Amino acid sequence: MIDLHSHTFFSDGELVPAELVQRAEQKGLEAIAITDHVDSSNLDFVLPRIIKVAADLNRYHKTKVLAGVELTHVPPGQYAQLTARARELGAQIVVAHGETLVEPVPEGTNLAALEAGVDLLAHPGMLSAEEAKLAAEKGIMIEISARKGHALGNGRSVVMARRYGALLTVNTDSHAPGDLIDQAQAERVALGAGVEPSELEALWANSHNFLARVWAG
Repeated sequence: MIDLHSHTFFSDGELVPAELVQRAEQKGLEAIAITDHVDSSNLDFVLPRIIKVAADLNRYHKTKVLAGVELTHVPPGQYAQLTARARELGAQIVVAHGETLVEPVPEGTNLAALEAGVDLLAHPGMLSAEEAKLAAEKGIMIEISARKGHALGNGRSVVMARRYGALLTVNTDSHAPGDLIDQAQAERVALGAGVEPSELEALWANSHNFLARVWAG
């Protein structure tokens, strides 16, 4: 499994990056992205530190670490600026905190994030046809979330992604040790969201293809 969405104590996670990665390795993960919550107040502070610890841990762990951020509750009008800034600072993955059904995310966030060219739209809630089409056109992944609450929109994400050809990925949005899952549980999450068994291989390939592009530079 590759998990492209997790948090450490650089935002609201419980673990230091080293422990998160150690626990991910014990779960058998091939790679994990550290994507702590940021806005314009802390992007320049958090991301360089994640980049540093990712480089350090990659010297010692079989589970490889990607350095990224999750743009969270930012005004839709800031998405282009903050996505570009994250790229300039060296983010390997930019995640957008989508319009989940359980938080008051600003309306228009999904569309603004997709237009800005993020890599992953996390827990998008009531994903629209326009959003699913744009994600497909840009090759932006749509998340199937293993996290309580955010998972309420998973069925909608699967239906719309299938209808319009958008890429899907299963992630944990881990904040605590118990949030991490192994490959078997990721498969159950996907199937529970409505992914067909025949679609699983292509689903896993989406994260692997993204990882390959990151390592290729």
